[in-house]
Amino acid sequence: MQGHDTSPADTGGTEPRLSEEKRATAELSARACALELLRETGIPFLVGGAYAYAHHTGLHRDTKDLDLFLRKPDADRALAVFEANGWRTERDAHGWLHKAFWKEALVDLIYTSANGVAVVDDAWVEHATEAEVLGVRCRIAPVEELLWNKAFVLERDRFDGTEVNHLLLATGARLDWQRMLKRFDRYWEVLLAHLLLFRFAYPSDRKTIPDWVMWELLTKAFYSVRGGNWSGKLCRGRLLSELGYRVDVDEKGYEDGRAWDEQERTREAPPPITVPPKH
Repeated sequence: MQGHDTSPADTGGTEPRLSEEKRATAELSARACALELLRETGIPFLVGGAYAYAHHTGLHRDTKDLDLFLRKPDADRALAVFEANGWRTERDAHGWLHKAFWKEALVDLIYTSANGVAVVDDAWVEHATEAEVLGVRCRIAPVEELLWNKAFVLERDRFDGTEVNHLLLATGARLDWQRMLKRFDRYWEVLLAHLLLFRFAYPSDRKTIPDWVMWELLTKAFYSVRGGNWSGKLCRGRLLSELGYRVDVDEKGYEDGRAWDEQERTREAPPPITVPPKH
């Protein structure tokens, strides 16, 4: 990649710049080079973002970057590789990813979700699928982990619920639902909320979600209806929207559920809600 300039030269504004079509082609070339670079080094990575979404759903959308999921040590190694090959880099951006730039092309090296819940671990790699991306044979992030990651993106300026629904519609019948439930664990209410939205959006496709999954989650909701054993005012909304629920912490006296959750992840998980057998 060293010396492989794939974007328009800096003309200082004195000459015409490349057309949008040529600029897009240059950016795609840089992304393909990034994939080849990591393949050559043998660093395990998984393609996510728009390319993984298209792979799992058949739906294509424009994207200006390349999202790659890596375990944290692998992300650190990948960043060093990009740096050694002339890419400009940014380490631990926002606390959950590295960034690598080649002119106007951007590669995100993601090692956890913005809220710290969906950490990239060995299971991401173990359950990945394979496909060709930008002419390069790559491993694609598993749909279960993509759903887990996207389910918490509920900001005012970015809502991934529509993509969650399309992923469920395309893959729900073959998902590993046991692994999905294990992934969401103490966040099962977030999964249930998305499944209810899916049922509303696609009433004719409700059987895409297995009956036993809905039974388990709805029964949990029924037996936890009294609110749980909370000793004070807690707002976990910042796990869904960091800014949207800040007012509750700053002005309304709620404990920051995001900070609370970071502490809870290091403790033993609470006992599961007992669900009576079906009759």
